[in-house]
Amino acid sequence: MSRLHVVSGKGGTGKTTVAAALALALATEGRRTLLVEVEGRQGIAQLFETEALPYEERKIAVGPASEDASRWGSPRTESGGDALRGGGGRRAGGEVHALAIDAERALLDYLQMFYKLGSAGRALKKLGAIDFATTIAPGLRDVLLTGKACEAVRRKDKSGKFVYDAVVMDAPPTGRITRFLNVNDEVAGLAKIGPIHNQAQAVMRVLKSPETAVHLVTLLEEMPVQETADGVAELRAAGIPVGSIVINMTRPALLDNGDLDIIAARGARTGVAKALSQAGLGGARRGGLADRLIDPLLEQAREHAERVELERAEHAELTAIGLPTYELELLPEGVDLAGLYHLARDLRKQRPI
Repeated sequence: MSRLHVVSGKGGTGKTTVAAALALALATEGRRTLLVEVEGRQGIAQLFETEALPYEERKIAVGPASEDASRWGSPRTESGGDALRGGGGRRAGGEVHALAIDAERALLDYLQMFYKLGSAGRALKKLGAIDFATTIAPGLRDVLLTGKACEAVRRKDKSGKFVYDAVVMDAPPTGRITRFLNVNDEVAGLAKIGPIHNQAQAVMRVLKSPETAVHLVTLLEEMPVQETADGVAELRAAGIPVGSIVINMTRPALLDNGDLDIIAARGARTGVAKALSQAGLGGARRGGLADRLIDPLLEQAREHAERVELERAEHAELTAIGLPTYELELLPEGVDLAGLYHLARDLRKQRPI
């Protein structure tokens, strides 16, 4: 069975970006990765600067060459597997394929697979029955979405090899990730026999296997960190393997409180004024332009130091969860295709904190 990486996170944390970077990171050394979107937002297409994804698997990128995979140590998931698998030696990049799963089309596939409806299934779509079914039963929609992704995980080619080395799912936000992944357990309990029961059980075998890992994306802010901690607890209670925590959009600490104390000292103020003056920002005398710039600069520095202290506290909260943790830096110019490759290489290089 291929590896399944499920990426979730609170809205605004950049989970789609991290899922895309992870797919690229895994597509090294000739590997084939499938990147799956389940929310219908076409976020993957935008990131890879391509046209909207159809309901079919399509190659959208080539993974970066493995630069230093032999020294890269992968953290372990709670279930014993690698959270992010590395390899040895320098080899050319693999391929990233993508799929936007549509619940209606997935239901047609399901009806054809188990009931051989063929044209009758297409007629149901024209009548609006499929849209009606997936609208009144949101759980059914989740069953179809997870089922399609798990089918890709299990799929083999004619030679008996798995089609994909890894499948990465850009999943719903942390607040509903456990119910989204666990809905097949509920369905299997309701439908005691028959193809629906068997399909739900097959999906849960994938989702709860050692080859699955759920990665949670967060920022060093109170609400995303708390939601991450809650999400990990819920996933663990449901028996779904948790892989790692990805701290996204981190910023370097430029100053700490010790630096502020030095800068605020009377002698230091004079030195700062002289430095500003030498940089062409006015005279260094008391009341001059350079001197007037010091207090606003100190206020900005204090705000920066306070943010750094808060982020350190949130980082400690995440570390206490006991999962492998990765950090991805904030890209000031935003995330374009080059930025995705940059983040993918960062993921490949990192070791757990």
